[in-house]
Amino acid sequence: MSDYIVRATAYNNKILAIAAFSTQTAQKAKEIHNLTPTTCAALGRALTAVAMMRVMMKGEKDKVTLVIKGDGPIGNIVAVSNYPGIVKGYVGNPTVDLPLSEKGKLDVGKAVGKNGYVTVIKDIGLKEPYIGTVELQTGEIGEDIAYYFYASEQVPSAVGVGVLVGKEGNVLASGGFIIQLLPNVEEEVVAKLEEVLRNISSVTELLRNGYLPEDILNHILGEMGLNILERVDLKYECDCSQERFETAIIALGKEEIEKLISEGQSVEAVCHFCGKKYLIEESRLKELLRIAEE
Repeated sequence: MSDYIVRATAYNNKILAIAAFSTQTAQKAKEIHNLTPTTCAALGRALTAVAMMRVMMKGEKDKVTLVIKGDGPIGNIVAVSNYPGIVKGYVGNPTVDLPLSEKGKLDVGKAVGKNGYVTVIKDIGLKEPYIGTVELQTGEIGEDIAYYFYASEQVPSAVGVGVLVGKEGNVLASGGFIIQLLPNVEEEVVAKLEEVLRNISSVTELLRNGYLPEDILNHILGEMGLNILERVDLKYECDCSQERFETAIIALGKEEIEKLISEGQSVEAVCHFCGKKYLIEESRLKELLRIAEE
């Protein structure tokens, strides 16, 4: 089954709900970056979260970047969605693999660490992007993003993301949800929603039981007038190109390009998101220098 995201409302449009099925997306990330089970779970959660966050944005050209940096061995986690349903990402140290936690689960929290931050960068076409940063709470990613929504955007939210990895290291299931309370929600609705969320063991358990995005939202909001608004296909896809790499070289400026030419070597770069290599020969560097001088 292909990955996808659904966006919905409930309780007379006073609750916003997003849910995602991201198994193939997480598996592709695992294959591109040669991830261990622990780093696969971490990046898969981040990709699922950023995909849902992008679907919440309105503009066609809106972009969102999620950066998670703790003091754990995994280093930075970066997840980006430039288009609805299109994500890419990477982790600083893809080889990290830790023993299972005391609960017998992949220990993403320990891999990420607690002393650090979550940064969300939203580019909605204004002069400057919106940048919100909050301190990490648990390193488990879902709880940290929920705290970001509350502390930085003042929106009470419940966020659940999970990746189920098999014994062979492949992704068996991946997905998540974001539930947000919009203004003027009655207290009894809040209490009812909190009770339902308390009784959910984990997103991973729901996925293990075969729940799809609609099933997850029905499980949480089925008695609150759930209204599915749209379905968006989801996939891992990198939009890097030779042209983008050359544009980045031009942006370095005349002096830096002259320095590269003086060294008499070709310039090679590797895309962090997909591993693709780009090569610029000395003759092309001279052409880029002329462009930079214009």
